[in-house]
Amino acid sequence: MFEATGISVRYGKHLALDNAALTVAKGECVVILGANGAGKSSLLRGLTRRGLREAGGSVRFDGRDLSGLADHQLVGAGIALVPEGRGVFTELTVADNLALGAHVERARPRKTERRDEVLALFPKLGQRLGQIVGTMSGGEQQMVAIARALMSCPDLLLLDEPSLGLAPIVVEEMFQALHQIRDTGMSILLVEQNVGVSLGLAARGYVLEAGRIVGQGASAALLDDPVVARAFLGQ
Repeated sequence: MFEATGISVRYGKHLALDNAALTVAKGECVVILGANGAGKSSLLRGLTRRGLREAGGSVRFDGRDLSGLADHQLVGAGIALVPEGRGVFTELTVADNLALGAHVERARPRKTERRDEVLALFPKLGQRLGQIVGTMSGGEQQMVAIARALMSCPDLLLLDEPSLGLAPIVVEEMFQALHQIRDTGMSILLVEQNVGVSLGLAARGYVLEAGRIVGQGASAALLDDPVVARAFLGQ
């Protein structure tokens, strides 16, 4: 469903990501693991070309070349990104953020039905529809970001460090929702540092270290893989 080859990202003279390749099958959840500075967010930027003038490699989605597509065109093609830092509209209400998520043509016919599904996933948001997002906690804002992405009716959901900076109890609640999203058959590509919860969600994963993919495999195998220990612990 989603295939990337030869993805490289440079910031000036610094090579942040070198010749990465990955695939995500239809209905599959895949995780990208790596410590701080490993190149995880650069990988997502390279896959979506987000904010990059130049990015090497090829990205195809359902057989379609994604090169040169703007952000809104990617969403229209069925790819939704929840970026690191959430990217929500903090001066707008929860309801407004959800409505903006459904603005693309593919989502409009199911807007009301989709909102009901999203609020069932995140009941707290149903109680806060009129609240300004900037007055909410970090965990609640992350729920808004994921909910807004889901409102576009994506076939592939990209998540960049969704647990970053959140309390453990909030992470648990959020990943329960992600398990439900995965079980609907939606494809998910997740970038995470939290090894335990992410491998519990994903069927398989890739390990990034110093801008290179240094390992990959089924989640159960990665839990005991020395490559994972080295990437996270320097051992």
